[in-house]
Amino acid sequence: MDTAMQPKGLVAKLLADRHSVPFSIALHLVPGAAIVGVYAFLAAPLVRAMEFPIFLAWAIALAIVLFPLQLFLLWLGKKKTGRYTMQGIVHYRDKPLARRKVVWLGAACLVWMTVVSLALTPLDNLVYDWFFTWVNYQGAGPDGATYLLGYPHEVVLTTLLICAPFTGFTLPLLEEYYFRGFLLPRLPQLGTWAPIVNTALFSVYHFWAPWTVLSKLVFLYPGVWLAWKNKDIRISITMHPGSALLMTLVGIIALATGAYTM
Repeated sequence: MDTAMQPKGLVAKLLADRHSVPFSIALHLVPGAAIVGVYAFLAAPLVRAMEFPIFLAWAIALAIVLFPLQLFLLWLGKKKTGRYTMQGIVHYRDKPLARRKVVWLGAACLVWMTVVSLALTPLDNLVYDWFFTWVNYQGAGPDGATYLLGYPHEVVLTTLLICAPFTGFTLPLLEEYYFRGFLLPRLPQLGTWAPIVNTALFSVYHFWAPWTVLSKLVFLYPGVWLAWKNKDIRISITMHPGSALLMTLVGIIALATGAYTM
């Protein structure tokens, strides 16, 4: 690209190989604040008017923020290369690891995330009871099912089926592209602290469930560290969207067969 056409200002700062820590903190947390804003002013009133579980409102809010964020990454690619691409923008996509190694590392992290997240529910309960009972989001609570309580079985099942393609895989995938592929590689000055800081900020980004920050640090970190260590985002993608998909499918099947009732 011609020097005269090189990005300048904020775009150049975003495209840099290294983000300052304060700048990176803002880039990690601003999307979370935007999600809460969209939820409060648009998605929640809409879903309440529809008389659907408030879980749908969070799904809508996430989609409204994360899909444009993906387009933003493609736009940055155009600024850098002249075409809409994630090449050179989202890193750790060069597939340095053999597929077999990615599969077993990713599968191990998926099992870890799924089992440990469920095992740490008592910790979420404790943190919520001690520090976050003042949070007044509808359905707020350490049990994720609280966002679905109080509605007929058919309505809950319909909500989950509507949300499944998004909350069950696509939205976690977009989070991985942004947080692990775009932000994490741009903290080289932190050395081995980079995956810790990235995991911590990603946990805090979930402003709608602050009582889960500690448990997220535990069950997310291994996959984030492995993706960083091996420079292969496929590991964290297998772990995070993979676990979301597994738990979504299990939940839908359990509700549809009557094995679980709200």
